[in-house]
Amino acid sequence: MEFKFSNTTCQCLRKAACQVQNQEQTQEVRLPEGIPDIGRVLGCWGQTLIRSKEWRTGGMTVSGGVMAWALYAPEDGSEPRSVETWIPFQLKWDFPETQRDGFICVTPMLKALDARGTSARKLMVRACVSLLGEALEPVEPEIYSAQNPPEDVQLLSSSYPMELPREAGEKLFQVDEELTLPGTYPNMEKILRYEVTPQIADQKVMAGRLVFRGQCAVHILYAAADGSIHGWDTEVPFSQYTDLDRDYGPNATAWVIPMLTGLELIREEQHLQLKCGVAAQYVIYDRAAVEIVEDAYSPQRSVKPETQELKLPARLDQRQDPLRISQTLDLQGGKIMDVCFYPDQPVRRQEGDTAEVTLAGHFQILYRDDAGTIQGLSARCEKSCAFASDPGNRVDAYVRPTGQPQASVTPQGVELTAECLLESTVFSEQGLPMVTCLELGEVKEPDPARPSLILRRAGDCRLWDIARECGSTVDAIRAANGLEEEPERGRLLLIPVL
Repeated sequence: MEFKFSNTTCQCLRKAACQVQNQEQTQEVRLPEGIPDIGRVLGCWGQTLIRSKEWRTGGMTVSGGVMAWALYAPEDGSEPRSVETWIPFQLKWDFPETQRDGFICVTPMLKALDARGTSARKLMVRACVSLLGEALEPVEPEIYSAQNPPEDVQLLSSSYPMELPREAGEKLFQVDEELTLPGTYPNMEKILRYEVTPQIADQKVMAGRLVFRGQCAVHILYAAADGSIHGWDTEVPFSQYTDLDRDYGPNATAWVIPMLTGLELIREEQHLQLKCGVAAQYVIYDRAAVEIVEDAYSPQRSVKPETQELKLPARLDQRQDPLRISQTLDLQGGKIMDVCFYPDQPVRRQEGDTAEVTLAGHFQILYRDDAGTIQGLSARCEKSCAFASDPGNRVDAYVRPTGQPQASVTPQGVELTAECLLESTVFSEQGLPMVTCLELGEVKEPDPARPSLILRRAGDCRLWDIARECGSTVDAIRAANGLEEEPERGRLLLIPVL
């Protein structure tokens, strides 16, 4: 006889893809008329923008570009000039065909950027973008449960509290702000480069709404009327909300990662108009108690459970580690005019029960040497963070800059530092054995020769295993021995045989 379990579905999201892809693109830039020929290239900076994301059959596509600025010293010895260009890119991820379209989450990084002069009037700009692309697919795994099982059938049921990803989306918004250069700074003559880093300060799920706030960290490098170069940092705060698909309880949490979709800075004398588009990508996690039957038997007949593995994308842990990345350069007597830091995508390694996350990147600096000549320099660096993690789990890591990089003079030279937040999320990839139905034999008459009571010492086995082996039940053993939990090792147990 077959006893079938009833089933319900659990709506959640699973990752159909989670992969870093790199792409290198080059762009030839001709100097505009009216500016002098190229002497030396001093440096190159950029800002990554994501224009579109498309879910395709069996994959996804992300398109965007890099706003790049190349600074060069003219051949005629005049003040440095900046040339701006746009370097487009498109990246594709392939994964098995899904039942429904899902959500694409992108974390872009600018892995490398440089420029060189190919002639007196031409620059070749090279950009290497690194994108972590994640495809979140809506799924409905089936969870089986026993409704009104036969009285003689014993079921081993377990309840697992889990944090599951329930929904994902993004909030698009515009930041439009007038910026005024403080009076303590020299007047601005030309903008040489600028960058904007959106940062999330906090987020909260309030019933059917996600509320978050943060700021856009703005860095501007400009030239004054006398040709001197200066950097200015400021912040533009924002506060946003978006409606969710359903209401959540107090245990729901959100993971929010922002990216830029557009950027423009317009100068009008000493006033600047900043316009940028921001996409706040989010995933909502909610707690759920998942109850399943893991095993079954009967003291009175044969029971053959049929099982299948239940895999749920449960979030086990989330941690944030502040990282201070530094590099010391032997620059004695020079003056640093500008510092920027470009982090790579974090690299994850698993060694035994330890997960190690390494963050590498490079500093780009602009300085004036002892002779008063402007120079550019790039320096690589890395930092690692290790923590305990089961090898059967998956660790996803993300880096978030938390401030502008700094340069300070030390006895060893110039120390460059960048403050980042390394966010590591641990997901379970281990399935749970789940009973889906039972094949029941005929009820047998008890053997009159068998004992009605067995004495046995508790060892490493669970009460469930002892009861199954001896033809008893967990409830009967607990009642006979006054137990509420598992017995201590070595205790003598009375086992009623049913």
